[in-house]
Amino acid sequence: MTNERKKDLIRALKFLLFSVSAGIIQILSFTLLNEVIFVDGGDVGYWLSYLIALILSVVWNFTFNRRFTFKSAANVPIAMLLVFAFYAVFAPLSTLLEWYLCDLQGWNEYLVLAINMIMNFVLEFLYQRFVVFRKTLDTNSLAAKEKADKSASSDIDQGK
Repeated sequence: MTNERKKDLIRALKFLLFSVSAGIIQILSFTLLNEVIFVDGGDVGYWLSYLIALILSVVWNFTFNRRFTFKSAANVPIAMLLVFAFYAVFAPLSTLLEWYLCDLQGWNEYLVLAINMIMNFVLEFLYQRFVVFRKTLDTNSLAAKEKADKSASSDIDQGK
């Protein structure tokens, strides 16, 4: 396995872990909104709960993945704008899927939420890796420190 493939595998695992934490935030906030705040909100309450929970999870996920997964020094407003572009497409389509499957087909709300979260995980990782942070991978101070530490370790191993 090449060094770049190992890095991408580690990135995918980190993205998975941060996405799980974002998923927990999304489920908890969705549940709070759907079951407590918008309990009598009907259809509006459901999709509004979904959108608010999605936004909370996106901000959480973006913040940690930019710093620790992709180690990017990219301009935050531009990177966030690119992520916004992803969600400008994903959010309406996933909201329509939620509405169609739950309201029209009678599927369980939490099953459909899980399906959308899995789709979100896969598509967002690929989009962030190959679009948002493609040219700025491993450019932040954390990546520079790791590179310096690795270089110093290599020098010690070689007896320099």
